[in-house]
Amino acid sequence: LSRIRGASSHTLRSYRDAIRLFLVFLAARVGRGVDRVGLDDFRAEHVLAFLDHLESRRGNDPATRNIRLAALRSFFAHLLRNDPTRATQYHRVLALPAKRVRSRPASYLEPEEVRVLLSRPDPATALGTRDLALLLFLYNTGARVGEALGVRPADLHLASPAQVRLHGKGSKDRLCPLWRETASALARML
Repeated sequence: LSRIRGASSHTLRSYRDAIRLFLVFLAARVGRGVDRVGLDDFRAEHVLAFLDHLESRRGNDPATRNIRLAALRSFFAHLLRNDPTRATQYHRVLALPAKRVRSRPASYLEPEEVRVLLSRPDPATALGTRDLALLLFLYNTGARVGEALGVRPADLHLASPAQVRLHGKGSKDRLCPLWRETASALARML
């Protein structure tokens, strides 16, 4: 997955966990040990029962259920490429639909709330300088926490035109301009 599709280590762990959970569930369902589960046991009805189990017994929400299903689809697509004799069986799993997920309204701070938040750190202290720089950086760039944590001094260009290279999900980089105030705060912090 990482070599061919460029999947991140997070994706690999997610797929590993989903397949492990499925195999443990399947072994219990067919009454055999995991080492005794065969390819004939990989059926759509077992996958559906597993997805129901995720929600009813494990308390997963539909979004998590869909993530697990995506991992299983990838696994079954691999099985299909390598075991065409069971193509019909695998296609039934690949045809299982994802569950609809309600999107939640975005939450955000109004400009006045942001101004109040930015006024709290004391720039006369080292911690206040750090906190103000971080808050300005997050507000300015809209960076995810993981992207902000991944920024290194080499990623920052604080001279005009100030910008930062953010390393995002899927190993994608993006350049983001920095406001003068943000660049000054970062320079003071560094």
